[in-house]
Amino acid sequence: MKYLICSDASMDVVIPEGAEQVSFIPMHYALGEETRTCVGPESAEKMHEYYEQLRRKVLTSTSQITPMEYMDYFREILEQKTGILYLSLSSGLSSTYESACLAARELREDFPEAEIEIVDTLGATGGMGLLFEKAIENRESGMSLSENASLLREMATKVVYWFKVEDLMYLKRGGRVSTTTAIVGTALSIKPILTIANNGKLENVTNKRGDKLARKELVTRFADGIDMSFGGTVYICCADCMEQAESLKEELLAVQPGISVKITMLSPIIGAHTGPDMISVIYFGNNRL
Repeated sequence: MKYLICSDASMDVVIPEGAEQVSFIPMHYALGEETRTCVGPESAEKMHEYYEQLRRKVLTSTSQITPMEYMDYFREILEQKTGILYLSLSSGLSSTYESACLAARELREDFPEAEIEIVDTLGATGGMGLLFEKAIENRESGMSLSENASLLREMATKVVYWFKVEDLMYLKRGGRVSTTTAIVGTALSIKPILTIANNGKLENVTNKRGDKLARKELVTRFADGIDMSFGGTVYICCADCMEQAESLKEELLAVQPGISVKITMLSPIIGAHTGPDMISVIYFGNNRL
């Protein structure tokens, strides 16, 4: 059976040229009083406008995809006699994985012959993009839907995330740091270095004072853990700090010349929780916590 590879709009990815049958489930977010819908990777211009609004302290928030929205989206695909391979935002960061699984269970009653595989990426943003690229490669090489899903689940914990956050107040809003820590850290230019652990949850690994030391930490951890056997693709996802991203790319290439670095803007779905000027390094490696 032919199958569609799909994900949600929290994923950051550069779609491989010529790739067919890929799809994004829309996600909704608010910017001030305005409600917006993200249907996939946004333009750099739109993302710049979004992060400029956040810099002006306009409030933003996101809403999760409901089981009913998943059912409506998946049903339309299944009615075309097409299988579904869905890559979900980490179950440790959102309940969307649980909602997608619930929708799949319900739909199997109406479509008993259908193939539906929900893969918990245990990650987000460009890490989902790395797995998405692998899913496309696997399908194009003739891999079945179930085989593809099984391999992606194995690979999920090989995706390593390191990122620094510029504005501690976004971590405070998410309950990651206390108000006192956010205020003092901001005054002292403290930059938290965070990761997504094997359980799919966000963890604060260390703190560095100033951008220079924080960037050095990202590069050091990357150099210590990159596994080139997976192809050497690296994602730098940034929240409207492209100059920093380009500079970081050069630093990564200096320590590992054989990599392929892809720079993307961070989606508004994840950016709502990290704030502007966040920057991340994401790759297949052996030092995920």
